[in-house]
Amino acid sequence: MVEKRRETKETRIELKLDIEGRGESKISTGVGFFDHMLESFSKHSFFDLEISCDGDTHVDDHHTVEDVGIVLGQALYEAIYPLSGVERFGDSVVVMDEAAVSCAMDLSNRPYLVYEIDVEGKVGRFDVELAEEFFRALTFNASITVHMEALRGKNRHHIVEAAFKAYAVALRRALLPNKRAGVPSTKGVL
Repeated sequence: MVEKRRETKETRIELKLDIEGRGESKISTGVGFFDHMLESFSKHSFFDLEISCDGDTHVDDHHTVEDVGIVLGQALYEAIYPLSGVERFGDSVVVMDEAAVSCAMDLSNRPYLVYEIDVEGKVGRFDVELAEEFFRALTFNASITVHMEALRGKNRHHIVEAAFKAYAVALRRALLPNKRAGVPSTKGVL
């Protein structure tokens, strides 16, 4: 179990992460759709996740979404590195009705994000462009390489939710135990 706290002038966040959990979550960020996405992330990664965030949502949701990504990424980094005895690479394609999103990742200890999900507008009050901000903050703070792509879709809710689920499933698969792997790198360290 990793516990993190972060307080700035814009947000106050408390987080607990157990990557060997059962997909149980308790999420309260003040941003309803984002809470739903984090619950989906927890469920499909099988991570137990508790997040409490008090953010300046009276300004907008940007700081809350990005800062939660930062703290979750930091917790994930602490939970997975140094990496040993796992697959390291994971991928998935998640469909939700007409939408399909792919995610491939490498637990490389080198941060990089390719985000090719071109969707605009809002789901409820949530600006869907904030999904990219979340994934960038999570990916860079966890120090992993991620490629995400919307293969098809029209419904914003379906596309964004498929993205969160695809990331979660790819991450779960990358963390699958592999006793033969040792440190899964020709360098001998990640």
